[in-house]
Amino acid sequence: MLHQAFHELTIPTRGRGLCEFTREVEQWVDQNQFKDGLLTIHLQHTSASLLIQENADPDVRRDLEAFFKRLVPDGDPLFVHTLEGDDDMPAHIRTALTAVNLNIPVRGGRLALGTWQGIYVWEHRVRGHARRVTLHFIGE
Repeated sequence: MLHQAFHELTIPTRGRGLCEFTREVEQWVDQNQFKDGLLTIHLQHTSASLLIQENADPDVRRDLEAFFKRLVPDGDPLFVHTLEGDDDMPAHIRTALTAVNLNIPVRGGRLALGTWQGIYVWEHRVRGHARRVTLHFIGE
């Protein structure tokens, strides 16, 4: 019989960069003894995003941040929306270019992630925030 479950996590960030929370998701799946199904992860913010990315070499995270810094620079005079500072509109654009939802299969009680894959909140603001993430599982 299929069932559903919801859970909310708060992920503290330290400012711009990637913050891994794979373990927290794995623990929730394990604690609930989910077997097979689909896990949807949703970030409830417009200035951060979700990403599945390599979790072995920190240079990958550094390079991603360097690329986005060049692609969407803070303080660009093109932007009118600067209500919360020079990093405000760039954060929204970074989110628009990435994602706030992820879907991950659960198979045999485990997340179907690759060997080097981790789940991240990608904070696009310069200062840290407490980011709310909703987990929704449907399956057995």
